[in-house]
Amino acid sequence: MSKPWLIVRPRPSFSFRIDRRVPFILLFLAIATLIVMILSVGYGEYPISPINVVNTLLGFQTGNSDYNFVIYTLRLPRVIVAVLVGMGLAIAGTIMQGLTRNPLAAPEIVGVEAGAGLAAVALIVLLPAIPIFFLPLAAFVGAFIAALLVYSLAWENGSSPIRLILVGVGVGAIASAFTSLMITFGNIYDVSQALVWLAGSVYGRTWEHIWALLPWLFVFVPASFFCARELNTLNLGDDVARGLGSAVEWQRGLLLLTSVALSGASVATAGTIGFVGLMAPHLSRQLVGTSHEGLMPTSALVGGLIVALADLLGRSLFAPIELPCGVVTAAVGAPYFLYLLYRNRNR
Repeated sequence: MSKPWLIVRPRPSFSFRIDRRVPFILLFLAIATLIVMILSVGYGEYPISPINVVNTLLGFQTGNSDYNFVIYTLRLPRVIVAVLVGMGLAIAGTIMQGLTRNPLAAPEIVGVEAGAGLAAVALIVLLPAIPIFFLPLAAFVGAFIAALLVYSLAWENGSSPIRLILVGVGVGAIASAFTSLMITFGNIYDVSQALVWLAGSVYGRTWEHIWALLPWLFVFVPASFFCARELNTLNLGDDVARGLGSAVEWQRGLLLLTSVALSGASVATAGTIGFVGLMAPHLSRQLVGTSHEGLMPTSALVGGLIVALADLLGRSLFAPIELPCGVVTAAVGAPYFLYLLYRNRNR
């Protein structure tokens, strides 16, 4: 009697499987984000109705020549920056939580945002004449140095997720202290710009900021989607991941680099908008589950929606006083973080 052969199929280098509900959730989030963007573009001292906003964006005649200047020059770049920055921070937070297997991890908590903020503030205060195109690069360098420092200090026969969190908190505190020192001894005019930037705001953002941010998103957002399957594998634990053939440390380093690049470029563009990378992944898991193939794009849209909505609320709640969107996200995110601490206290 012949023995049956056991056929072992090679593991595919790339696969992308998502839950059937994910496309509908993504469509709903995209429509909600588009609605918030239209309302935000139309809101201001010179109000424009949503119908006229849509007609102007589609190139139809509206009978008012001022609409093009107000929409395309003053408001649309700001709204686009808010959505793009929210997407970058949300994906960075999703990767960070997946890498550390810790629901409380986020770029602002493990020191990455603090490193990016220190580098950006140093550039603003010490070299104010440098073109804005170099700000994302400086923030990336700062975030990368902070992440490398955290990763190396947390290394002990492997990179423990708990050590990454604890060391990241310490490195973030040191970077924040140096940022405060930079602000204390800087020129008053440059320091005032840095303080506004540190509050996290998309005020005054132009198309130049968008062009400086887009290359980072074009490279690292697809990279994050490509690595989503490996992030699922890493969530099973290092031993299981190695048993499945994953190059654990190489994949972890690539994912960490992607998270650092997205958070650094986002921080350089809009300042330190806190808690987006913490809230967006949690809200997205409640919508589509824990598989990163669906979680990553969902989290990106949720993050973009959060920042765009926070900017609209910051402009409208206490008008004519304008609150930076970072203040709004912090006002919502800080209690949410305490809630997560309470919910996970016994885990």
